[in-house]
Amino acid sequence: MENQNQFKFFIVDDDTFCASMYQHDLKNMGYNDITYFSNGTDCLSNLNQNPDIIFLDHNMEDITGFEVLKKIKRYNPNIYVVMVSGQETIKTAVDALKYGAFDYIVKDNKVSDKMVLIIDKIILVKQELRKSNPNFIQRLLFFF
Repeated sequence: MENQNQFKFFIVDDDTFCASMYQHDLKNMGYNDITYFSNGTDCLSNLNQNPDIIFLDHNMEDITGFEVLKKIKRYNPNIYVVMVSGQETIKTAVDALKYGAFDYIVKDNKVSDKMVLIIDKIILVKQELRKSNPNFIQRLLFFF
């Protein structure tokens, strides 16, 4: 199994308190390569740093999380983007997946548990991708 500490994370959230909580949680999981952006524009202009996983806030001032998500996916479809949102609406979750998010988290007191589960899921997907053919992802996404 690959050393999971090799993941490079971006946290994009205009709420610095939430962002520092996520950073703290990721560090507790053993991850150190974490870059924080307080807005979507800064995130987009740093995609050349090639993050593996981006935790992206849905509701930001400068440009919406969905706009950022679409641009990330155009830049590199292989980046795993996890939408994080304060509001729990099915439409937001469905739209996030439709625009290419890997998963969707609602901001609550269980965020760090959900982050662990999602990162584990990403590790599994990456392992499967290495073992199997590229069509695996298409088949996987077909179920959503």
